[in-house]
Amino acid sequence: MIPFASQRGGGQNLATHLLNEYDNEIAALDQLRGAVASDLHGALKEWEVLARTLTRCEKYLYSLSINPDPRQGPLTREQYMDYIGRTEEALGLSGQPRAVVFHTKYGREHCHVVWSRIDAQEKKAVHLAFDHEKLMRVTRSFARDHGLKLPPGYEKSRGVGQESLYEREQQRQTGLSKADHMRHVTQAWQHSDDARSFVQALSEKGYILATGKRPYILVDIYGGMNALPKLIDDKEVRTADIRKFLDRDFPTGSLPTVEEAQALVARHRALLERELKADARADGLAQLQHSQRERRTDITRTIRLLTNRQQAQRQALFGEHRAQRSVLRHAHLEGMRAVRQARHENRPTGLAAFLGRVTGIEHLRKVLHRRDDARRLSRYGEQRKALQIEQRWKEQALERRLKLQMQELTRQQTAFKKLDRRELAAFLRDQRRTFREQQRANSDEMPSLEPLAGC
Repeated sequence: MIPFASQRGGGQNLATHLLNEYDNEIAALDQLRGAVASDLHGALKEWEVLARTLTRCEKYLYSLSINPDPRQGPLTREQYMDYIGRTEEALGLSGQPRAVVFHTKYGREHCHVVWSRIDAQEKKAVHLAFDHEKLMRVTRSFARDHGLKLPPGYEKSRGVGQESLYEREQQRQTGLSKADHMRHVTQAWQHSDDARSFVQALSEKGYILATGKRPYILVDIYGGMNALPKLIDDKEVRTADIRKFLDRDFPTGSLPTVEEAQALVARHRALLERELKADARADGLAQLQHSQRERRTDITRTIRLLTNRQQAQRQALFGEHRAQRSVLRHAHLEGMRAVRQARHENRPTGLAAFLGRVTGIEHLRKVLHRRDDARRLSRYGEQRKALQIEQRWKEQALERRLKLQMQELTRQQTAFKKLDRRELAAFLRDQRRTFREQQRANSDEMPSLEPLAGC
């Protein structure tokens, strides 16, 4: 088995990558520990917030992939968990929040584990020193206990080097491995008598010589770049020898920068790949979009049902509030009507009415009535204002509650959109790689860049 591990940030991109069902026949979240959210995007977002809140750690995750040797058969779940447990103990990650994702690709199962490095109790990140060496020791002891054979080099104390993520992605994009590039460049080196013939041979094999952070860098027709000395598979050839060999005819000041070289090959590549039409990938794209719609069906239906239910709750609350305001207004109007009725029935008549007008008592009575009416109206206004404040508070509380209900589903929907974009990018990448392999007639020889040799 081969472990591949790294410290990293970018939790949302990692979650999208791990749940990518286009690149994997099955991508299933098997375990989630130490998170409130029940999905991978939510959990990794929680761990990111924790890292930002408690520490300054940018690479707050530790990601491990476990790839069993298919020739020795698949691992059981118990074996996977045994290896993960040993790794946790060796790296000091025991008890840390973690997620375990299983992938099945081309019928072969492998596992990814992501830990949060943030220790919430200590408010600091778990320090991972010499993690690769510790992984090698864990791998050797695990293989010994389970009767597995390890690849050559794993029995050494320092282990073997890991393929970089850049090299892995370049192979996905082009179908060519670093070993293929090394073979091309080494052949050009071995069959060239001078610098000019060497650069010409490189151009014929699809490389252009450029300069950047290092003096001599090769940019291939697909835009990939590698330091020239690292692509010559000859231990007797040193970097100083290569610089001396090229410096007279190709001083670094005369070479294009990496960015300029990539722009040149991009224009050349566009001419070669213009045959890649949209209709050539229409069927595969339609199938991918259909599977994505099927995956989003449940969350879309849940959001629609929740939206309808929330709208009904709003309408019910608004109706209740209208009824309360109507009751208050009706009570006020009924009270005023009853007062007016009582005043009318008790009004003085005859001689009493005449004496009241003459003595001014009637005028005083009207003044008192108007004052009482103003007090009733003021009291009604205060009651209405208090009711409006109470109702507004209830409406805001309802909106907060409904927003929280919808927030989780909206976040999951956003995660699905990210996943859709990642799968579409992977689909287009595979289409380009297939087209490039067809251009190469399924060989590992890239199209020539000879027209650009003089650039």
